[in-house]
Amino acid sequence: MQKILLLILLTLLGSWLPAQAADAEKEKPAATEDNYAYYGFEPEIVTNYISNRKKLGFVRISVELMVKDPQDLLAIQHHDPLLRAAIVEILGDQTEDKIKSLTGREEIRKECYETVNRLLQQETGKALVVNLLFTRYLYD
Repeated sequence: MQKILLLILLTLLGSWLPAQAADAEKEKPAATEDNYAYYGFEPEIVTNYISNRKKLGFVRISVELMVKDPQDLLAIQHHDPLLRAAIVEILGDQTEDKIKSLTGREEIRKECYETVNRLLQQETGKALVVNLLFTRYLYD
């Protein structure tokens, strides 16, 4: 008798689970076209800049690249050294006043964004980066 009840229970459960899965699939919100992903440079970027004082100034930043398609992260990871070197070069060419001002920081961010996309365009045929974010920005 117990075997029959167990068999009936398993049969009912087997027919109930696919129906629940189909209902859950219908309830999911429609997927959006944009499935953004982020690539962070590790370790943080640390470099010197042109200082008005007698000692060298330095800047330490964390950079995150925002891409529209997670598949693009592989290409960005492959070109990480090229992109990192370009950002270091941009930072190294800045004056102390520009590094330390908010408007200067935004100009630097835009220059890094444009340079990264230009390099990716040359290497992959596509400008993959949607946005470039400074998530940490320290200077001395």
